[in-house]
Amino acid sequence: MTQMPEGNAIVYCEGGFNTPNGKTAHGLVRFTNRYRVMSVVDSHYAGRDAGAVLDGKPKGVPVFAAIEDAVQGAGDAAATHLVMGLAPDGGRLNHTARLDVKTAIRCGLNVDCGLHDFLSDDREMAELAAQHRVVIRDVRKPPPRGELHFFSGLIEQVKSLKIAVLGTDSAVGKRTTAWLIVDAFRRKARGAELIGTGQTAWMQGARFGIVMDALINDFVSGEIEYAVWRAWQEAAPDVIVIEGQGSLMNPAYPGGFEILAAGRPDVVVLQHAPARREYDGFPGYPIHPLARQVQVIELLSGKPVVAVTLNHEEIDDDRVPLVCDAVQKAIGLPTFDVLRDGADGLVELLAGYPK
Repeated sequence: MTQMPEGNAIVYCEGGFNTPNGKTAHGLVRFTNRYRVMSVVDSHYAGRDAGAVLDGKPKGVPVFAAIEDAVQGAGDAAATHLVMGLAPDGGRLNHTARLDVKTAIRCGLNVDCGLHDFLSDDREMAELAAQHRVVIRDVRKPPPRGELHFFSGLIEQVKSLKIAVLGTDSAVGKRTTAWLIVDAFRRKARGAELIGTGQTAWMQGARFGIVMDALINDFVSGEIEYAVWRAWQEAAPDVIVIEGQGSLMNPAYPGGFEILAAGRPDVVVLQHAPARREYDGFPGYPIHPLARQVQVIELLSGKPVVAVTLNHEEIDDDRVPLVCDAVQKAIGLPTFDVLRDGADGLVELLAGYPK
């Protein structure tokens, strides 16, 4: 098993921090086992604390305007990695970011990138990395086909309570909620494991998982099943929490069906941003009503949506409890803001569901 943390990371998020395009950076600022996060690069928030910008809670992670500033700011701790914290629509690297990656390589930083542009396949980047004796890792590179799995029914051996955290949109907080559920179960001395399904969970050091959108469609179900089964075989946890991707009816990022079909969760938690009216990044495509999304999940899976978790973006802090109450009354499901209030109440509810 890889020793963690692997190094000291500067998280690159120029122009994207505190927006949906910065969700990878947000996850790393909040939590990661894989790196020690030294700083964030985004000139829009230079001089501020990344945690204070994101959640109103300082994390001791400064934001710098440029990579050179971040390298210098690390001081004796010495940064070792540049981690791409941007997650733009389509997963493509813009021109400015490419120039900044080259700067990072010249500064002697290894580069971890989870976008669809594979930097290690770029001849110029690869030659520059070799010259400066650093490593480029493209997290979204698919595994060799000979290592991939088809669905086989192994999932039926898993005895853990399986919880899927799905969402009503992309970039809505599913992964953060999934981690908070795992952490809350562990604090209650219950074994819990996260099944990561995207590049950010890998960057956070999830022990088990896949990068779903790096896979050929034929293997997605089998890889989900195998990741859940492997977590059961190797860790025998009481609870397995599966991170959702996209949302079932998102026009650009339809996701969740394979998790329901192959992961076969016992219950579903649904992450929702009440202030959003349209799918993220796609004006003119209104988000389907929450009650309809619950209905679709339950029809597809035959399993219950047992709670809603709130993304409180664009909601004043003092109004969050009122919004939770309104959602609960509207659809008849317990509603929690776990990022604001913690996941203990939700976990107490979930612990009452048998396998």
